[in-house]
This record gives sequence, C-alpha cells and structure tokens, in this order.
Amino acid sequence: MGPGRFRLNPDRNMPEPNGQSPAMRYDPKTFRGLTFHDALPGFRDGSDTPRAYLERCLEVIEAREPVLQALVATDIEGAREAADASAERWRAGRPLSPVDGMPVGIKDLLETRTMPTQMGCEAYRGNFPKCDNAAVAALREAGAVVLAKTVTSELGGAHPGPTTNPFDPARTPGGSSSGSAAAVAAGMLPAAIGSQVGGSIVRPAGYCGNVALKPSKGAINRGERQASSQSVNGVHANSIEDMWRMAAEIAKRAGGDPGHRGLSGPSDPPPAEKPGRLLAIEGAGWSMLNDATKGAFGRLLEGVAAAGVTVLRPADDPSLAALDAELSRASAICYAVIGWENRWLHRALADMGPDAISFRARQSLEAAEAMTVADYHDALAGRVSAQAAWARALETVDGALMLSCPGPAHIWAGDRPGEPPLARPTGDAVFNTPASILFAPAVSMPLMAVGGLPVGVQVMGGQGDDARMAGFARWMLKTVEPVAV
Repeated sequence: MGPGRFRLNPDRNMPEPNGQSPAMRYDPKTFRGLTFHDALPGFRDGSDTPRAYLERCLEVIEAREPVLQALVATDIEGAREAADASAERWRAGRPLSPVDGMPVGIKDLLETRTMPTQMGCEAYRGNFPKCDNAAVAALREAGAVVLAKTVTSELGGAHPGPTTNPFDPARTPGGSSSGSAAAVAAGMLPAAIGSQVGGSIVRPAGYCGNVALKPSKGAINRGERQASSQSVNGVHANSIEDMWRMAAEIAKRAGGDPGHRGLSGPSDPPPAEKPGRLLAIEGAGWSMLNDATKGAFGRLLEGVAAAGVTVLRPADDPSLAALDAELSRASAICYAVIGWENRWLHRALADMGPDAISFRARQSLEAAEAMTVADYHDALAGRVSAQAAWARALETVDGALMLSCPGPAHIWAGDRPGEPPLARPTGDAVFNTPASILFAPAVSMPLMAVGGLPVGVQVMGGQGDDARMAGFARWMLKTVEPVAV
C-alpha cells in the first residue's frame, strides 16, 4: 500500500472546540438510524449495490464530519475497491457473509493495516503498525468494507477526543468509543467496533442512541489488545440485526480470546424472546440522575411490566439485595483493576516526555502507582465476590435492566484555562462498571429520551448469554413503548 491511500484527519489526537451546529431533538419513537441488513434484498436483485451504499455513507460523512469529528482516518480508495469487489460477489450470488459490503468503522485502539493506530494519544502520533487486529481481519474476510478509524478517548481512558454528540454538538458523545457511537448515530456508518474495560461501549451507546453489544468476557477475539483482564471488543449499530451479524461474523472467523470458546449463538440474529423475570437496578448512580431521567426509567419499567414481564427490585429477594450491595462497589473495583493493569504501559509512555500523555492519564498513573499488590488482590477478590452474587441472583431472575448512562449527555466545551479539569468529561461509568466486573453480556437499547436527547437502557445477563440478551433486547425494542419526556 503506497503512502496517501488513507486520509488522516489532522490533529484528531487532541481535543478541539466543539462545533456550533444546532441541536436536533431526538425521539426514540420516530428516529430511524442507518441500517445495512435491509439493503441486502437490493444487492440481490441489482436495484442497489454495496458501492452505491458506500457512496451514500461518504455523502453523510462529508456533510457531518466537520462538526461531529468522529473519524481519525479514512481509507476511501480501499473502501471503494472493497465495495466494488463485494458488488461483484452479490451480482454472482456468492456473497461471503451477510455483512459483505457493510461499511464499518474501527475504534482507533485496534490495529488496521491500511490506516494508522494512534489511540488518541500524543505518544502514538504517527503510529502505523500496518497490521490488522483479529476482529478487523475477520471482518475483511467476511467482505465488510473497512472504511474508517473512529475517535477514541486517549488510550481508552478519561481524556476526551474531539468528537461531539450527534444530537447536540455542545455535549459529549461519551467515551471511550466516542467516534464509533457518534458515527453510527449520525448515519455515517451502519456499524462500528467499540471496546470496553469500564463503560466504553454501553455509555456512549446510551448517549448517542445506538444499539450496542458489550459481549461476555472473551467472546470476541481482542487480537493484540490482551493487557486488561476485563476488556472486550463489541459492536455499535442501529439495529439488533446488524449488531449481532457483525459480532457473529467476527467470532465465526477469529473466535474468542485465548482460552475462551468465543461468542455462542446462531449466525443469524436471535429471535425476539420475552424475558420472564428481570431485576430492575437503580444502582450507585441513582443519586446523580435528574428527576426527569428517574421518571422516564420508572415509566419504562411500567411498560415492561405491562407487557407481561415480572419486574423485581433488590428488596424483593435476599439474593437480589446481596447483589445490589456487591455492585455498590463496582466502580471502585473496576478502576482499581484498570489502574493496576495499565500502570506499567502508562509509566513507559509518561517517561517519553511531558506531552506524551495527558494530565488526566498522569493523574490516573499517580493513583495506580500508589497501589500495592495487596490492593490489586483485594480488587480481584471483590470482582470474584460480585460474580458469585450475580450467579446466585440469576437463579431468581433471567437478567437485569438498568440505565446505560447517567441521564442525557452533559455539556462539554473543553477544559478552561485556570479552572480545575472536569474529572469525567465523557460521563460517569457508574451504570457500566457492573457488567464489566461481572464479565457479563449487556445490550444497550435506545428506549428513552430526556429533553430531546437519547438515554439508553441496557439488559444484562449471565456469562455466555449474549444471544439470549440480544433476543431480550429485540423483544423489548419491538414490544415496549419508548419513553420520551
């Protein structure tokens, strides 16, 4: 591949001022995002082609990217070549998979052989390994069109990139999979890979109105990204069909992480399945919500119950109360594990120079370097204890239902000189760390709007129950009336 084949968006490693385009009101009852599965009949009968589909995506990118700033780099020439090859396969009746021809984005933590991998970090500016992550290689083998690298917060941590919220550019899109979530919500791409260690798939999905899969630990091969004991690769999309097919096609070719069997379930999207009993979790983040978000979630739970699902609260059963108590420490456990496991890499980067990593990353490094081995062991023990409590709770319920994010995305215009930096500019992961420490699958659903902005809701299950959670989510999206307040 010669130089210049990919297009690198300038200065996308560093935060930039948010755009000034007007906000757009979001309503989950009427919003319809870009999907891919429903284009396949046109590919088969010749009324549409993967190349034409790609060109429509490029038109949206040209229109929205100047404000959204969701993409770090694009490989337009390579994408067009791949789309043309896909069109030939569809014309011949020999597509490689149901995602053959799908334009996809790849979070800029994962290596791609056709575009740099800079991880939102100054220390990695210009980094170009020219290798494909296992999931990326699997997508290419399935015929997907790898179009873009999507913005990540620095090293997948707290320091934000330049991406804005697709429904209000003054607000955060969440993190760290900010570019993946925003690009999908804006109609630039039908699907994109994200990743999560604490809350990096589910929270941006909640803020941007995506469907998203945070899979069971080990379900999708992370390739070179094996450093964290609880990280996962997952999928952002605008439909359960596209979400599941993308995940399934990766797992079919790349399997799971070393030592794991990988994603289980059918190749086709699981059918809608009505859950019998769900645990409604308010959690440690309940106190930070505004009244409108609390009321909207209450109305949604009423709708779930009216559809015939038994909705339980922690006080309804001792095992559920025990789980609720364990999960009150989820964020503390999660951040201790992440900090300890990242400390040596971050120290090496920090030693490269004063500007190699951000002040937020340095603050996290200082906290991690204050830990002892015993502190890490305590965090691991807390994680095991929470997983045991979740296993006991699953004897009573089929899964849990909770918010994906702490209300609508907050306004974020960047750090201001002379003022203390905001601790969590991409939002708090308090509703996401439970699934992360439990190694549990979670599917985020765009079922709520508060003040004209998305607020996602997630269903969480037992390890390995990814397909079942996708089925639950599909049933809820078809059956439960969305709430907009």
